Amino acid sequence: MRRLGSVQRKMPCAFVTEVKEEPASKREQQPFKVLATETINHKALEADIYNAIPTEKVDGTCCYITTYKGQPYLWARLDRKPNKLAEKRFKNFQHSKQSSKDFFWNVEEDFKPVPECWIPAKEIEQLNGNPMPDENGHIPGWVPVEKSNKQYCWHSSVVNYELGIALVLKHHPDDLGLLEISAVPLSELLEQTLELIGTNINGNPYGLGSKKHPLHFLIPHGAFQIRNLPPLRQRDLLSWFEGCREGKIEGIVWHCSDGCLIKVHRHHLGLCWPIPDPYMNSKPVVINMNLNKYDYDSDTKSLFYYFSKIDNQKFSRLRDIILEV
Repeated sequence: MRRLGSVQRKMPCAFVTEVKEEPASKREQQPFKVLATETINHKALEADIYNAIPTEKVDGTCCYITTYKGQPYLWARLDRKPNKLAEKRFKNFQHSKQSSKDFFWNVEEDFKPVPECWIPAKEIEQLNGNPMPDENGHIPGWVPVEKSNKQYCWHSSVVNYELGIALVLKHHPDDLGLLEISAVPLSELLEQTLELIGTNINGNPYGLGSKKHPLHFLIPHGAFQIRNLPPLRQRDLLSWFEGCREGKIEGIVWHCSDGCLIKVHRHHLGLCWPIPDPYMNSKPVVINMNLNKYDYDSDTKSLFYYFSKIDNQKFSRLRDIILEV
């Protein structure tokens, strides 16, 4: 099976969207909603969405695995944002109803500083060697996750650089009805993007772990393919999200053959997220760490240690996994 696309820029919605002047359900204090119309987005048509692979959009924070200091490393998403003066100029320009593409950015002076190790995301536009901001005025990018950086402690908890492994959740290779948590070599995940989910990420919509024993892991983008998606019509997707067990997800991401990614979020259809019983929690999960093949000097506070203690155990659902010392 071909490797699915990686998330290196903002994904367009499958439908043309319109703005409704009413409070958003996704973001507090946002006085408008962005809703899907019945018209398919031309970007989706150009990318041949009808022959794309639909997958579950997982609610976490985006990560990337690429080389740093000569070895595979986990990188956290860090967008470079404009400073106050530039942001004010940009907002005034937007209020004049002009296209954000016509706004002139001075990339050297308009943006807040980022760490020296920061890299811009792939696939973003360049001008004179400088990465250009997207329509929101942000330059998407990445920073390596260092163990010493407390800001990224939850990212750090899912990697062990000494062993070169990551804690990954995906389908069991022999049973699509079963999930598997395993230690995967970082070298096998090189140049992939993944979603970090768990106790302290995005309000924990999947109800994982606890404050005392937080639980986090990575899910490769495109890991959960959708098997029974209806035709690409707004009303059919709305019915699927509302009436189907598999539709109890944050959204859909279509992986197109040219590498383009197209999405639709429940909020685009006026539906709520998070919801009480998401689909990810409906499947049993097995632990398959197999750390014996590594020279593992166990850190008794690490997630890898906790999972090695319950290796080969099976749980009826993800939220039943409770890690104890």
